This record gives sequence, C-alpha cells and structure tokens, in this order.
Amino acid sequence: MKKLSIIESFFLIFYFCGFSLFAQDNSNAIKILDAVSAKMKAYTSMKIEFTYTMANAKTKVNESKIGTIQVKGAKYRVEVGGQIIFCDGKTVWTYLKDEKEVNVNNVSGQEDAIPTTILNNYSKNYKPKFIKDAVEGGKTISIIDLTPLKTKSYYKVRIYIDKTSQQVTNTIIYDKNGSTYTYKVNKFTTNLVLAETIFSFSKTDYPGVEVNDMR
Repeated sequence: MKKLSIIESFFLIFYFCGFSLFAQDNSNAIKILDAVSAKMKAYTSMKIEFTYTMANAKTKVNESKIGTIQVKGAKYRVEVGGQIIFCDGKTVWTYLKDEKEVNVNNVSGQEDAIPTTILNNYSKNYKPKFIKDAVEGGKTISIIDLTPLKTKSYYKVRIYIDKTSQQVTNTIIYDKNGSTYTYKVNKFTTNLVLAETIFSFSKTDYPGVEVNDMR
C-alpha cells in the first residue's frame, strides 16, 4: 500500500519575495483547496480512472499502470497493478493477485491512502502553498504544494486543480528516496450508484487466497 499512500509531488518552481507575498499565496491556496474539498464532499460517490507512474532517475525506474478508484463516503476500492484495495470505512484489505494473498489492516493510519482523503485532511496535516496558475490543454490549472506537518517518507505533495471545474487533474509526490509517484486523472465520474459489497473483501470470491490479519 506504500505506493498508493504516496499520491502527489512536484518541482518547487515558484519564487517569492518577503513574508507578505508568502501569506498572500498561502491564503489563495487555502481558498482553492477549501472549494475543491467542499465540492468533493458534496458528491455521493466518485469513480476516478487514472494513470499511475513511479519514476526514480537514480535507479532508472519508470513504470506506469492504469487504475481506478471508487469512493463512497469513507469507503473506497482501488484497483491498480495486480492489487485490489478494499475499505469499508473500518477495515482495509489489500489483495495481491500474483501472491494469492490478502493483508488485513485497520483503517487507522491509512488516512493518506487516496487523493480524496488528502484533500479532506489537508488543513490539519499539511501546510499549503500556492505556486501559480498555468494554462494546460486550454484549461487554467492552479498548482498547489502541500508540505506535511509531521515526518513522512515524502516531503512534498503537488496538486494540479482545474480552476473551472474545481477538480483535481494530476497529483504527484516527491519521496525522500528520490522517487516520484504520479496520479493523472483520465476520467472523473460522480454520483454513481455503487453497491456496498464492492468495498469489502469476501474470501469466497477468491478461493485459495491466504489471509494475513495484521491488525
């Protein structure tokens, strides 16, 4: 789950002069993030189709995978790279297809599992900083950095937000080991009817799977 818990990161390319400009940028970042968070909380459910890329120049690793996230309140289901992560709001099951096993954990400690939870918790877990507005593909994109207030394996999260739709288009994380983890949103669908059963693991659906209860 480590790769999925690292969701955004970026090059620090914005330069500012003096405390007053920093305070202004911080206020702008909070305004944008609050608007996005409020909009996401208003959705009854979400399905995000994304491309996940992990890169590390030192180790010459650059791999991409296609995945999906389905979210309903505190519940979610993530499918990417031979993994399915189920969460019913209390328990997290990480099913590893190739290993034919599932790891079971409590949801506590998994608050950074998906981009939506980062946005919902940013005010208490991160220091936001507005970087700039940029035009990409004919759309105005607001770029914001989030610096974790507590020690993490990563040091910065960068979020790209469509200024018109107020939706996240791209997130990247810079890990302290030199890796970057990028999630590019390919399709964003909201207010779907999602069955409760998709958010929990059922051993009968995966016969022969070894269950590792790590709670």
